[in-house]
Amino acid sequence: MAYASRSFRTKKAFREAVERGVRVTVFQPGGLFDLNPYPDSKGNLHVSVEGPNYQMHTWYAETTVRKDDGEFVVVKVK
Repeated sequence: MAYASRSFRTKKAFREAVERGVRVTVFQPGGLFDLNPYPDSKGNLHVSVEGPNYQMHTWYAETTVRKDDGEFVVVKVK
């Protein structure tokens, strides 16, 4: 399970930030992405994200991310 680079209190806040064009990256403490290493036809990966960070998790989201300058940037939140 991965985390967003910013700690959002709700999944709705996370989704709205991505839709507004806020650059949000995702990371996995302790390692690189090994959850779904196979990109889709557009080169995007699908990653599960949980939040808020470093607290009891109250939301989970399926995201589409793309690699940009060595970071995984969220392009869509389901």
